[in-house]
Amino acid sequence: MMNKKIAMSALSCAVLMAMGTAHAEDAKVNSIADAFTQGSAKVDLNFRYENVAQDNALKDADALTLRTRLTFATADYYGLSALVEFEDSRNVFGVDDYNDTLGKNPEYSVIADPNTTELDQAFLQYKRQGFKAKLGRQVIALGNQRFVGHVGWRQDRQTFDGITMQYAVDAFQVDYGYITKRNRIFAEAKDVRAKDHMFNASYNLGFGKVTGYGYLLEVDNDVKNGLDTYGVNFTGSTKLADTKVMYKAEYAKQESTTATTKYDADYLALEAGVGLAGFTIKGGYEKLGSDNGQYGFSTPLATLHKFNGWADQFLGTPNEGLVDLYASVGGKLMDGKWALAYHKFDADKSSATVDDLGSEIDVSFTLPIQKNYLLGIKYAAYSAGDAGAGKVDTDKVWVWANAKF
Repeated sequence: MMNKKIAMSALSCAVLMAMGTAHAEDAKVNSIADAFTQGSAKVDLNFRYENVAQDNALKDADALTLRTRLTFATADYYGLSALVEFEDSRNVFGVDDYNDTLGKNPEYSVIADPNTTELDQAFLQYKRQGFKAKLGRQVIALGNQRFVGHVGWRQDRQTFDGITMQYAVDAFQVDYGYITKRNRIFAEAKDVRAKDHMFNASYNLGFGKVTGYGYLLEVDNDVKNGLDTYGVNFTGSTKLADTKVMYKAEYAKQESTTATTKYDADYLALEAGVGLAGFTIKGGYEKLGSDNGQYGFSTPLATLHKFNGWADQFLGTPNEGLVDLYASVGGKLMDGKWALAYHKFDADKSSATVDDLGSEIDVSFTLPIQKNYLLGIKYAAYSAGDAGAGKVDTDKVWVWANAKF
């Protein structure tokens, strides 16, 4: 397996070779000083109320938080640029009755938005003739983020320390990343040292894109561990008369190893949809498989809130696995967008006490105001299944306002 020194050397060589072919007329600015003075600054504010009510002994949780993100990016200088970004998430107006996952208010339900101020991104970037490389702390979002994403729904989003490289020409694109640290959504207290390799290659066929990937994950804790996933995805759409037809198929195989155990599990996703008369209707099947009820297919770097219901009941796959049969419909209302979804959850490998994993209804509405503002409301209602699954009825409500300048 490629180690950190080899990855660093590969990036350095690629950047130096590309710089050697650069010409003065390619520079967008005349000096490094101009790159800074002609750079751009952005502000992103997200003000959100969240309520969680569960049918258990925990108290109902309430959180009112403000996330502030400040970003500065330099202009390009011979293909080189830099970006630095700070992020702060803070309770406001004293509404903080929730378990923040870091030991605060354990008698309440969890809302994973702890108070934090941290460096969100800081990287150097080089771009030249279809090649792009980043070195430093950065957002990584591959494909639909089912395996690697930024978890942008939470106030403290997920970023990564490491190296990423991309080469794109015509319909072909290949990405590689080597990650040394996972900066997770729980402030710095739960960040994870890592030795992760990410490979992703895609080709656009016109009527769809086919992607092959390999994600070789390892926590850097001096203990033997590995989570290797290889898969292929096909996603596309086409027009039939006035109807847009959408389709997706994906399969992956995963191997989890430690010093004492080895498990194998598979992943399967099928989805079809149509866009007609202003409505989008989709139906799908997603299986995170089980190894004989002892291990469930895992996606620890994913933007999990996008999948298996907004109530976030399956951020970790049960040992029995998870089958999600779902349907959704969405459209436009006034100048906004609405969506309604239903999920039916079952175990992949049923046991004597775990088969029915419950169901969920999700509904949302978002309304953009001019180009800088967005208002939103979202509701998730999860109904528990078998008692042995360890889940309880859960309702979650979010109301938020976002501003970007």
